[in-house]
Amino acid sequence: MLNELSVVDWVAIIGSGFVLGVSKSGLKGISIIIVALMVFVFGARASTGILLPMLIVGDIFAVIYYNKHAEWKYLIRLLPFMMLGVIIGTWVGESMSETVFRKSMAGVIFISVIVMFWWDQRKSKNVPQHLAFAGVMGLTAGFTTMVGNLAGSFANIFFLAMRLPKNAFIGTTAWLFLIINLFKVPFHVFSWGTITIETLKVDAVLVPAIFLGLYVGIKILKKVNDAVFRKFILVMTGVGAILIFFSS
Repeated sequence: MLNELSVVDWVAIIGSGFVLGVSKSGLKGISIIIVALMVFVFGARASTGILLPMLIVGDIFAVIYYNKHAEWKYLIRLLPFMMLGVIIGTWVGESMSETVFRKSMAGVIFISVIVMFWWDQRKSKNVPQHLAFAGVMGLTAGFTTMVGNLAGSFANIFFLAMRLPKNAFIGTTAWLFLIINLFKVPFHVFSWGTITIETLKVDAVLVPAIFLGLYVGIKILKKVNDAVFRKFILVMTGVGAILIFFSS
C-alpha cells in the first residue's frame, strides 16, 4: 500500500496527520478536514480503518494532557448511546448509500449549528437536561463515527449545549473519543476488515506528523479564550457540514 502512494497522496496524508494532531490538542471542529483528505487518497470505506488508529494515538495524548479537566457526569450521559450508535452503524454501513447519508447528515449539522448560534446569543444558562437530547446526539454521533469518523460535530454540539468551559470541554471529549475509538476497533478488524497489517504500516509512518500537530495545537490553544473557542468550534462545525455535503 505504501509503495502505491503518489507524491500528492503523501502530501495529503501527512497533512491529515498534522491536522489530526492539532485537532486532538483541543482545537475541535477541524477534524472533518482529515476525513476529507483521507477519503481523497484511500476511498471512503478504506479510509475509516486507516484513520482510526491515528485517532487513537491523538486520543491517548489528549487524555494524558487534559485528564484532570474531564466532566464524567456528561460523558457517562452520552457514552452508552454512542456505543449503541456504533453497533447500528456497523450493521447498516455494509449496504447504505454514502452519498445520501452524507448529504442528510450535513443538513442535520447545519440545523444544529444554527440552534447553537441562537443559544449563544441568548446567553442563557439553561441547558437541555432531557435524556432524549443525549440520546439523539449520542446515537447520531455513534452512527456517524462508525460509518465515516464524523462524530465530532454532534459531540461538539452536545458539549457546547452543556456550556462546558474550554478545558473541561477538551478533557471530557478526549476521554469520550478514546473510549469510543477503542470500542470501534474490533468491528473494523473482524466485521469490515478495514484495519490490517498494511493499514497499520501507513499509520506508523504518520505518527511524527500527529505529534507535530499536537505540539502546534497546544501552543495555539493557550492563546484562545473560552468565547473565541466556542465561536471557532461552531464555525468549523458549519464548515465541516459543507465539506460533508459536497464530498462524494
